[in-house]
Order: sequence, then C-alpha cells, then structure tokens
Amino acid sequence: MLMLSRRLLMPLSVAVAVAAATTVPAATAVPVAGPVAWSAVVADIDPVTFAAEPVASAASVASEADVVHRGHVAFWSDQLEIRLRTANRGPADVSASTVRLRFSEPLAVRQLLPAGCLWGGRAAVLCETGALAKDGPARRTALDLRLADRPAEVVVRVDTVWSGGARDADSGNDTHTVLAPSTGDPYAF
Repeated sequence: MLMLSRRLLMPLSVAVAVAAATTVPAATAVPVAGPVAWSAVVADIDPVTFAAEPVASAASVASEADVVHRGHVAFWSDQLEIRLRTANRGPADVSASTVRLRFSEPLAVRQLLPAGCLWGGRAAVLCETGALAKDGPARRTALDLRLADRPAEVVVRVDTVWSGGARDADSGNDTHTVLAPSTGDPYAF
C-alpha cells in the first residue's frame, strides 16, 4: 500500500518506520491535539531517496543451483555407516548448505557426532556441507552411528534442508530413501 504526501510517494512501511524513528525528547515533548499529518512527518525526507518502492535487483532474486547427494548406507547389528558426497551442478554457486538424515529407528543417545553435525531429534541428524562451487569438488560427510535397538532393517532418508537460498529445480537428486537390511552390505543412493 502506498501513501501520498505533498512531496513524495512512499510505501506505507517506510512511512511507519520514519514515524517510529522520529521522536521528540521527553523534556521538550509538546502535547498534540489530534492526529499528526503524515506530510508533517515526512516533510524533511529527500524525495529522491524515497521516491518509490525499491526494485528487486538481480542479486536479490534467488539463484538456481542443483545440489546432489550420493553415497551409501551400511547397517549391521546396531551400527549404521553413512558415507555421503554432496556436490553442486550449478548453474550458480551455493554459499552454504545443510543435509538432513532421518532414520526409521531412534539413535542411541550417548554418542558423538562428527564436526559440523548436530542432532535434529532422536532419529535425525543435520550436517553442514559448506559452500558448494558450481561443478566444484564434492564435500564428503562420514557418519558412524549407533541405533538405540537392533532392528532387522533401517530406513534412511536423505534430503537438503538449506541450500544458501538457491532454488533447486531438480530436487530428485538430493532427496533419497534407502532401505538397509542388517547385513553389513553397502546400499548406494
């Protein structure tokens, strides 16, 4: 919504911010009879600076990237091994990214996660994969985890939860579901 004053056209949000920033010290405050005219609040603002709403620049528009996760899951007894490679096929670089790993079974409580990873609940881990240059080298993440029990199989879901604000038009290659029976064999994704 735009507001018209005598000197300029200004977005209402800017006018409210200007009004909020314009204060009179308490010692010199003068009671005002009735509402304050917006034109009085914005009378000293340079009309060139606030002439219209800002136009979105090319830098503020979300870039497009293609984050890709590849790797394998191996499971035996209560041990879960995950090896993950995360890359970016472009067309733009990714300033930072985070992968989420969710498990069908809860993880053991007392275990350390590798650097750059944190708990996302009893059955989830989040790991930062860092900046990813377009067509650059893959970032590697290695997790050796223990489950709370010894099930016959576990389902691991891999997906990207943050890609530096870049839009990923092909999310099929960064979202995976892997069923790993308790055989110790690596199951690729």
